[in-house]
Amino acid sequence: MTNVSARVAVVQAGSILFDTPRTLVKLKDLASQAAGQGAKFALFPEAFLGGYPKGIDFGAKVGSRSPEGREWFRRYFDSAITVPGPETEALCELARTLGMTLVVGIIERDGGTLYCTALFVGQDGRILGKHRKLMPTAAERLIWGFGDGSTMPVVETPAGRAGAVICWENYMPMLRTALYAQDLQIYCAPTVDDRETWLPTLRHIAIEGRCFVLSACQFLRRSDCPDDYDPIQGNTPETILIRGGSSIIDPFGKVLAGPCFGEETVLIAEIDLQEIPRARFDLDVVGHYARPDVFQLMVNTKPQMPVNRPPSEDS
Repeated sequence: MTNVSARVAVVQAGSILFDTPRTLVKLKDLASQAAGQGAKFALFPEAFLGGYPKGIDFGAKVGSRSPEGREWFRRYFDSAITVPGPETEALCELARTLGMTLVVGIIERDGGTLYCTALFVGQDGRILGKHRKLMPTAAERLIWGFGDGSTMPVVETPAGRAGAVICWENYMPMLRTALYAQDLQIYCAPTVDDRETWLPTLRHIAIEGRCFVLSACQFLRRSDCPDDYDPIQGNTPETILIRGGSSIIDPFGKVLAGPCFGEETVLIAEIDLQEIPRARFDLDVVGHYARPDVFQLMVNTKPQMPVNRPPSEDS
């Protein structure tokens, strides 16, 4: 195997909540900063385009929804983007201009439903694939739909074979295994989990999967939200709603960059893909360290369509 190394970036920043056009401008600036530091691959946080509305409840109680909460959801719905759409066209142009692979957390609008999605954009300006979050956590289930097994790709990039697992999906061992089985090299974990327990999670995954783990978390202040936003954390402008904690980990669990808390930043690290076979010498959880005679995982990769129309006789 020839020496393969790449400079990668993890962007820690927050959306301008409910203002997708301004957030897209911010994304372009941050991606340019990463490119200016030599990065050829950049990961942005969960829900960066479309926003993560931390601290509000959309007026929902068991058995009831308020008119005010429905209006908040309408505003959130309007902040989401379509794939493809004008915003993805802008991302494709940006990736092509910078010569950079982008992995961006978005809120995707499809029909009447929103999905928390990780979008892969190649340095040639093509959409390489997307992953819709399979299991929204707790109150996220109110505002997001469920992804299915048809959007769990591992895509080829100049930096390595990349896939994405979003926030608490990282606690789903079968999902991780399904990605490891696709010879994943760059494991992207966009998130809004800013707890102390997140770094040990990432280090475990890096050691388990013998892969590089990149995790981008938002850093969001109350001042990044609309004036009428009323989060449970408080309303002073300097209140931190999401504090960050982004990092880059190597296949042996060594922290190459981060974790960083309390500010927006772009983390940079050099990764050497030759570290992966060195690490898999004694642990390959979907190869020589597996026991298929005892355990087997079945993965359903078919799209789950609520309406299936049989082909017409004339077609």
